[in-house]
Amino acid sequence: MPEFTKFVEDLKRTRDEIRLQIHLASKELQEEWAEIESRWSVFESKAELDKSAKDVNDAVKILGAELKEALTRVRKAL
Repeated sequence: MPEFTKFVEDLKRTRDEIRLQIHLASKELQEEWAEIESRWSVFESKAELDKSAKDVNDAVKILGAELKEALTRVRKAL
């Protein structure tokens, strides 16, 4: 689980960094950010549930990977 915990912490840090810059972004990026924030809530709640499980649910891994990809896109666009 330490690997997954690090992954979640990295996503949180990236999200926080981008959130500080997003107010200067284009409308298109702001809309993508709104979608990421919506998905973040789902991810975070599932990640909390999975902390106590032995194996991380595949759906949470996929959602995490999608969030990481979306955060990378937004960071590059900034």
